[in-house]
Amino acid sequence: MLGKIFGTFSKDIGIDLGTANTLVYVKGKGIIINEPSVVAVNQKTGQVLAIGQEAKRMVGRTPSHIVATRPLVEGVISDFEVTEQMLRYFINKVHKETFALMPRPRVVVGIPSGVTEVERRAVEDATRNAGAREVYLIEEPMAAAIGSRLPIHDPSGNVIVDIGGGTTEVAVISLGGIVVAKSLRIAGDKLNEDIIQYARDNFKLLIGEKTAEEIKIGIGSAIEMGEETEAVMRGRDLITGLPKEVVVTDTHVREAMERSNKLLVNAIKDTIEQTPPELVADIMERGIILAGGGSLLRGFDKLIAENTKIKVRVTEDPLTAVVRGCGVVLEDVDKLKEVLLPSHFGDALRLRK
Repeated sequence: MLGKIFGTFSKDIGIDLGTANTLVYVKGKGIIINEPSVVAVNQKTGQVLAIGQEAKRMVGRTPSHIVATRPLVEGVISDFEVTEQMLRYFINKVHKETFALMPRPRVVVGIPSGVTEVERRAVEDATRNAGAREVYLIEEPMAAAIGSRLPIHDPSGNVIVDIGGGTTEVAVISLGGIVVAKSLRIAGDKLNEDIIQYARDNFKLLIGEKTAEEIKIGIGSAIEMGEETEAVMRGRDLITGLPKEVVVTDTHVREAMERSNKLLVNAIKDTIEQTPPELVADIMERGIILAGGGSLLRGFDKLIAENTKIKVRVTEDPLTAVVRGCGVVLEDVDKLKEVLLPSHFGDALRLRK
């Protein structure tokens, strides 16, 4: 009863709980939060010092007793309590300008399609403990497809590839359900690790994750782009222990990421191979849709097109596709309630208006 009373002053929200970034959609308002999924914790006291953008600025720059960490690894919760505090921070931030002293919103959360029952329950429990009155889970490729405005209810095949920070989701969707899906723990973070390892092996240079990501965004590509680009890579010389910088080209970065990109392409090909022939015919006509931050890697769409012989396009604003899908579900639940996953508190009942 109290939950319903508090709920009248709360705003329903959709959350893309990503490994790299968390985005929050508020019903009737749109996306109002887009912050890194990073939490800074004082290990001496257990106190959370900063969350989101402020915490990300601390990564690699804190004293030993302060740790700036990501509570989600490869799309799943690795630190339950810190994830709960991060979610509570975002929920309270949404309700900062309302009269809700104890916000109890209904929340739709996007999760990877390949998570286990235990991992799924962890997301639901953490969201409830953070203050949600009701929690509804939706698989990220389905949310990305809805956010990309694909006709998911049609009896025809739609392929969505959602490349996030921790996971890549490949799914064939038809008649409001996922026909074939593949989830890989290879995505943006793995590409950063590839660059770090390449620098270590080839230049005897130790660089941080932030530097690797900047190099990837600055000059990274999946195929040759015609014009050679270069960037300065700064770090610590593994032999002398002193600061060192080297000039790397797009060819170096492409070589570093080659194996991971090949695995992603093979996952897409495997998914299509497992798809019923009638849906493959639709896919040939409609093409493959890319979403997520990883889809912004230069030439990745062309690499997939060359290997699958199917046209590929990047969805509009790929970084927000999943959270926009969560928002569409919030705005029109009666039409889309069947895309929600069952809850371990009971079946995912329809949201009351």
